[in-house]
Amino acid sequence: MRTCKMQRVTKETKISCSLNLDGSGQSKIATGIGFFNHMLELFAFHANFDLELMADGDLDVCDHHTIEDCGILLGECFKTALADKRGINRYGFMSLPMDEALANVTLDLSGRSYLVYHFELKREQIGGFSCEMLEEFLRAFSFNAGITLHVNVAYGTNDHHKIEAVFKGLGRALRQAVQISGDELPSTKGLLA
Repeated sequence: MRTCKMQRVTKETKISCSLNLDGSGQSKIATGIGFFNHMLELFAFHANFDLELMADGDLDVCDHHTIEDCGILLGECFKTALADKRGINRYGFMSLPMDEALANVTLDLSGRSYLVYHFELKREQIGGFSCEMLEEFLRAFSFNAGITLHVNVAYGTNDHHKIEAVFKGLGRALRQAVQISGDELPSTKGLLA
């Protein structure tokens, strides 16, 4: 089974993560940020990953350190659990509607970290989640996981719907990319690192 357990401890956060890429979409999330918890639960469900993520951060300062550090640790866990990537599909894509919003998430588990992020949010916060932190989370996750990630929201008026479509779309695209479809490494270079 492709699994990983890790911790990240800094002066700002203490986070533990357990990830199973071959799970059933079960999750246990407690970050202290209700909306973020909900988005990670949706992510795990749509990825079909089992995810446990517990974070104790300096939320009295703001949500930045907690959300970014969760992205860092989740990315590191993902990269470790994926191991040598032999037999995976490698690429994933999902065009996901959420009511009036449409998010397109395209990714490559290439080992080359990159984030393209095209959409705007009107609200400053949803609950205790600062909307500007979505891009920071995606960058932290993709750079630590070694993923080329393109996130584009084509349209939408409700920021909650747009963000939810991104997390669900990311889960679905990763579910497709990590699926085992053979026994070869999906690269003509002979290396995905």
